[in-house]
Amino acid sequence: MSAITSRANPKIKLVRSLRQRKQREATGLILVEGIHHIGEALAAAGSGRGRTSVHSLFYAEELLTSAFARQLVQEQQRQGTPCYEVSGEVFASIAEKENPQGLLAVVQQRETSLAELDAVSFPWGVALLAPQDPGNIGTILRTVDAVGAAGLILLENSADPYQPSAVRASMGSLFWHTLARASLEEFKGWVRQHQYQVYGTSARGSLDYRSTSGYQLPLILLMGSEREGLSLQALEICTQLVRLPMQGRASSLNLAIATGVMLYEIHASFAQADQQE
Repeated sequence: MSAITSRANPKIKLVRSLRQRKQREATGLILVEGIHHIGEALAAAGSGRGRTSVHSLFYAEELLTSAFARQLVQEQQRQGTPCYEVSGEVFASIAEKENPQGLLAVVQQRETSLAELDAVSFPWGVALLAPQDPGNIGTILRTVDAVGAAGLILLENSADPYQPSAVRASMGSLFWHTLARASLEEFKGWVRQHQYQVYGTSARGSLDYRSTSGYQLPLILLMGSEREGLSLQALEICTQLVRLPMQGRASSLNLAIATGVMLYEIHASFAQADQQE
């Protein structure tokens, strides 16, 4: 098959259209750029345990200098995945990054509904109330992976977790962990049905996050938006409200950093409980 050399090619137009959230939502397809990220997406798809499947690969032979990237293309070709060679000029038109590495993947994302999750399949994880920074979403997913939590629930009107900056920030964790979206009302009913302990953070929390008597499973860490924090309706869902002490002039932490602090504290609590048994 000859290389695609026209930017007007329908396949190229599809790839370019996936830069828009509306098209990602309409097709269920997302773009993955960067050799490490693509490698994680392909590994997750091939494992049977991941949260994605491969739609197609696009590569520019003249830009593909990585031996690992070439191996990825060859493996996908052997497996029958549609792999399209394109000219360097065409590849530059679909790549977001400067100095592209010559490989781009289109993958199908599999989202999970709350109804599919319970305390066994989702023993602990994070819920974010209307986060607006895609990079924070990706970073939090990466931390969810690091501590061994189950996944992430996005509540209300959230930024797009499949926006390219979110995909990059997740460093591949997006493809391995549960991602669900729901309204706050749906979430409220779900946590009550499955008897989750919901830990929220707020400057109004009466307890230092390090002073709890121990975090109990099944557990959800509920974090507010970057600007507004937790709404009154969200505060009512919380089993316990804790605060992260601030010693300097700053009044709050970045959402991803605050979530990371909490996740590692919860992880340490679990490890300590295991040692005492």
